[in-house]
Amino acid sequence: MSKRNEIYMLFALLVVLAGVTYYYFAGHTQVTGTPETVAADTKFRPLDVQEPQLRLDLLAKLQKLEYTGSHRNIFVAEPPPPPQAQVQAAAAARFVGPILQPLPPLQVPGELFGYASGPSSGNRVAFFLEGDDVLVVAEGATFLSGFRLIHVTDTSADVEEVSTGRHATVPMVQPPAGQE
Repeated sequence: MSKRNEIYMLFALLVVLAGVTYYYFAGHTQVTGTPETVAADTKFRPLDVQEPQLRLDLLAKLQKLEYTGSHRNIFVAEPPPPPQAQVQAAAAARFVGPILQPLPPLQVPGELFGYASGPSSGNRVAFFLEGDDVLVVAEGATFLSGFRLIHVTDTSADVEEVSTGRHATVPMVQPPAGQE
């Protein structure tokens, strides 16, 4: 076949394809019959409304309603906070028993009057005076029947009562004039 015949054949096939397509789609979109017969086939029943007017009383009642549920942000994964009444009830029920008075400050019976440091180790010892007795106490050691020396600084000593675990800071006192 020549080139010219091939072009004619292609054109004829396109015309046939267009006709078949038109016939197929046009045949399915046509409505047969009159509009009255189409409406009768769908079994339409209108609503039985006696007075089709707007009920303003029902709208006013809906507008007065307030939402009483939890106001939760749906985009936050955390649960909403509890209502204020539950928080107050939990706070009132939290503490049971007598209210304890705070303990008086810890009093160490001795006075700190000096310290010394080891030249090589740097460990400090504190000098306490109890009456006429001088106590030399290393850091971490117990003294005066129930006190432990925790740390010694240049101006004070941190002391712990062994039985209760309470802490106190004992300031360094200057010796009276004439006793140096």
